[in-house]
Amino acid sequence: MAPLRNLALLALVASVFAGAAQAQTQPRAPDLHQLHDALNLSAAQEPAWNTFQAAMQPDPNQEARDRSAGQMMPGLHAPQRVDLTIAAMQADLEDLQRRGAAVKAFYSTLSAAQQAVFDRQTAAPQRE
Repeated sequence: MAPLRNLALLALVASVFAGAAQAQTQPRAPDLHQLHDALNLSAAQEPAWNTFQAAMQPDPNQEARDRSAGQMMPGLHAPQRVDLTIAAMQADLEDLQRRGAAVKAFYSTLSAAQQAVFDRQTAAPQRE
């Protein structure tokens, strides 16, 4: 059962992350400003929101590493490309785990009604 929960967490974090990183390019992704407004947070919840929002922002160092790896790929031998790809995926997983922890920490500060709003706002769009 734990792997299913992990997949659900991955999907949730990915959808929240997509809203933070790609709000302009994917209009259906959750927008953090809209999410903030929809949650009607109390003043006591604002520090948790600020921590959550900061965790959802793209890491410029990671983006630079990704660009560098992409530029290196054509000049590498197959085993080196595999190693570089694995290292990149491990870094992505660590980032996803960090963001997942931020989602869980923030979510725990929300009321049941706010959690329902968060769930609705961050759900992946339904395919038609």
